[in-house]
Amino acid sequence: MRKFKVYALLLLFLMTSSLSFASSLPDVRDVAKKVLPAVVNISTTQVVKYQNPFGGFDFNQSTPFDFFFKNFFNNFGHQVIKRKVHALGSGFIISKKGYILTNYHVIKLATDIRVTILNSGDVYRAKVVGTDPKADIALIKIDPKEPLPTLKLGDSNNIQVGDWVVAVGNPFGLNGTVTVGIISAKGRVIGEGPFDHFLQTDAAINPGNSGGPLVNMKGEVIGMNTAIIANGQGIGFSIPINMIKNELPYLMKGEKVKRGYLGVMIQPLTPLAAKGLGLRNTHGVIISQVFKNTAAYRAGLKPGDVIVSVNGEPLKSSYDLPYIISSFRPGTKIRLGIIRNHRRMSVEVKLGKRPKNISVSASGGNEVYKTGYGFSVSNITPQLSEKFGIKAKKGVVIVSVEEGSFAYMVGLKPGDVIVKLNYKGVENLAEFKKMIKNAKNVIFLDVIRGNAHIFITIQK
Repeated sequence: MRKFKVYALLLLFLMTSSLSFASSLPDVRDVAKKVLPAVVNISTTQVVKYQNPFGGFDFNQSTPFDFFFKNFFNNFGHQVIKRKVHALGSGFIISKKGYILTNYHVIKLATDIRVTILNSGDVYRAKVVGTDPKADIALIKIDPKEPLPTLKLGDSNNIQVGDWVVAVGNPFGLNGTVTVGIISAKGRVIGEGPFDHFLQTDAAINPGNSGGPLVNMKGEVIGMNTAIIANGQGIGFSIPINMIKNELPYLMKGEKVKRGYLGVMIQPLTPLAAKGLGLRNTHGVIISQVFKNTAAYRAGLKPGDVIVSVNGEPLKSSYDLPYIISSFRPGTKIRLGIIRNHRRMSVEVKLGKRPKNISVSASGGNEVYKTGYGFSVSNITPQLSEKFGIKAKKGVVIVSVEEGSFAYMVGLKPGDVIVKLNYKGVENLAEFKKMIKNAKNVIFLDVIRGNAHIFITIQK
């Protein structure tokens, strides 16, 4: 009898626990019903032009392949190959008149854009209204037959780690797929561009989800699903919607996005430096250089100053500063909390206009250099070494490769470390920039990928 009572109590406990756990899970039916009608399928067609891998190679120069391939490959000449490439993505409607937000990489170089309204099945041709390639954001428009359902743009600053979210899109062409998860992290930097500050989620995101919405439990958009980690499970990244809202006025007019510019080079605040300043944490950045005739220069900022806050909001990491500065318009007055000679100070700065082709390091963060060969590189940093498993101490690391470029065709990948350019050793980014500017159309790279050396030839 006693054993029976014990089993009965145990069963009651398990049933109660299961019910309690189940009741704590979110009910996403209403969210899905609200969001799905305003999510669209985007299909694009691109005409990609590229030279055959061997056309135009200068075999008069001494290379490891001269003896074997000279006569054979010179017969090809400069052949230009064209082919149509079809791609799928997602988007979400923000205006009854047919304005749709998506990723830039979804519609990049597209010669034809088709939008399918999931609710009705209607298909429309779309035109590009405005783009921001650096932030991977695009605004397109269709001319609908009738007013369209829309999604409300929420506040990504209010979302917290652990909050439930829902991702909606068209992964692998499976229209109207709904997945649920939580916010896993905020402010993630993954080397996708100069303004990385992603929301990380474990809601399933796959190829085809790009450009689709990430929404909160009210059905408000708090992010745009953008990136995944290859072979990763439960690791997806979304652009915070507040960043997109800042850009919408420019995108609506088809104008280039204007961002605030501080004019400094920065480096992370190390634990040792923080200890020397009497700080409890490393939440801040050290100014290593101030450029002349910039906002920082005019405000009196100096190398060695430690920036710890912007408008009273503490910096949580060294990557916060460039993201925050870029969210302000030129001419905006901000107040920086700094430490100079162990003294806390407040400095007012009127932000300038971001110069053309300026690297992200000028407003904060590690410099990303875009080459003319279809890939971008950076110095090897502890963060990138951890992300890609890099053991090399010298060279430059590839952080992004343009789809459809020759670099993409020959297989260069983010995480590859370039240690030699045209047989000359590469120490760092500054040296690499000088070398590549003096290079001809064809370059020969010695690349480390994992534990292997790979030799790759690329041409513009």
